[in-house]
Amino acid sequence: MTTIGYTMMCEQSGPKELIGDVQAAEDAGFEFAVISDHFFPWLDAMGHSPYAWSVLGAAAQATEDIGLMTYVTCPIKRYHPVVVAQKAATMSLLSGGRFTLGLGAGENLNEHVTGGGWPPVNIRHAMLDEAVEIISSLFDGGYVNFQGTYFQVDSAKLWDLPDVRTPIGIAVSGKQSCELAGRRADVMIAVEPDGTLGSMFDEAGGYGKPRVGQVPVCFDTDREAAVERAHRLFKWFGGGWKVKAELPGPQAFDDASQFVRPDDVAASIPCGSDVDEFVAAVRKFTDAGFSHVALVQVGGDHQLPFIGWAEKELLPALRA
Repeated sequence: MTTIGYTMMCEQSGPKELIGDVQAAEDAGFEFAVISDHFFPWLDAMGHSPYAWSVLGAAAQATEDIGLMTYVTCPIKRYHPVVVAQKAATMSLLSGGRFTLGLGAGENLNEHVTGGGWPPVNIRHAMLDEAVEIISSLFDGGYVNFQGTYFQVDSAKLWDLPDVRTPIGIAVSGKQSCELAGRRADVMIAVEPDGTLGSMFDEAGGYGKPRVGQVPVCFDTDREAAVERAHRLFKWFGGGWKVKAELPGPQAFDDASQFVRPDDVAASIPCGSDVDEFVAAVRKFTDAGFSHVALVQVGGDHQLPFIGWAEKELLPALRA
């Protein structure tokens, strides 16, 4: 049976609201929760971007059983890998072993803020490879020294480590990232229900490991209102990851998606309250071999109505 999760989307809610929402999601029966780790929202209209790691620490204390996961953190520019390793180990301890560290090669949108330019994708993947090696070594315990092409580590050690090693997930979108994930990751992460990603992950060493996908949805009893909201806040969602990783800011995403129509968004995101439509969107991922699927409700102030509806109608239908 597919494990169904909930998304704390930092780009559309403030920190206190995110904590209340994840508590409600746990009470409703969602089994894990993922959180985005952004410095900017995708669009100005979304209006938020609190620090994900502070939210995670609060969520660990405000919940009891729900799994927690970054979806995803970039350890190659805005954060140094040793800092990510320390944060992840601390989160594992605070959550009682419920945390998974999801990593990716990042987007210019969030990483440009520290300066130095945005490297091309092959360099980003090489940087991510080194970063994951550093993080894994620190998770092993003891002092770590590392001299790579992109990162240096001088006598680093994590003094507070969980008894059970923190799982590492890596986001994939093509052959290069799948090969990296197959070698380095405990979990595959993807936002597209593409079975070939899983096949490439398997070939690189990922056979039998969990795969976590994510599905945006827009629940509302008024379908027209749902379509309008999804278009206003999620029109950036299309366009492919190669494009999204390069754009430098919310205005660029707004410009790049200016010709996306409401009908285009409604064709790719379930809108309204038709349970079968939502189930079909999740099934695309399960049919592609994903073991876990996290739902993203569009609209920060529409989380609790969605969670209540999901508890009564959507989750039972998905589990049936």
